[in-house]
Amino acid sequence: METGKCVAMFAVLILCSVLVNVAQSASPLVGEVKKIDGTAVDLGKYKGKVVLVVNVASQCGATPQYAGLQKLYDKYKEKGLVVLGFPANEFGKQEPGSDSEIGTFCTSKYGVTFDMFSKVVVKGPGQCMLYKTLTETANPAGDISWNFEKFLIGRDGKIVGRYKTAVTPEDPKITGAVEAELGKAG
Repeated sequence: METGKCVAMFAVLILCSVLVNVAQSASPLVGEVKKIDGTAVDLGKYKGKVVLVVNVASQCGATPQYAGLQKLYDKYKEKGLVVLGFPANEFGKQEPGSDSEIGTFCTSKYGVTFDMFSKVVVKGPGQCMLYKTLTETANPAGDISWNFEKFLIGRDGKIVGRYKTAVTPEDPKITGAVEAELGKAG
């Protein structure tokens, strides 16, 4: 009887280990999202790239980070970096505009050419699947705390970094991580 219990517990431990490894290796680049112009995009199109995902807002103290994000994108896009901007209105209602207004603001004020998407929910009820996956599988896991939080995804589709609002796109923590990921084979 004891042997049977040990075998069953061992099987449960193996299953739990497998499930943890699957969850940690799952890429957040799954599913379809809408670009800011309304066209549908399969996130799988970014697999093999180094991806920086950012929740953005037009009326935030951190809004000038758009300029840094654009510079980062311009510097590394030929090597395989993509920046994905996801407007969100969860923090201080700092992104009240329509997709059209947000798009116009980003291009006219900051010359944004990286991919921008329709407004999404990044925290709380209605959270979009991308942000659900990002916040559950990143290290550290947990809710987004403010606008312009950044997630870096490597060419292998795994989250390799999470950066709070105060870490700007020009910060060596981000540029160094981007360069390291770009240096890896796809």
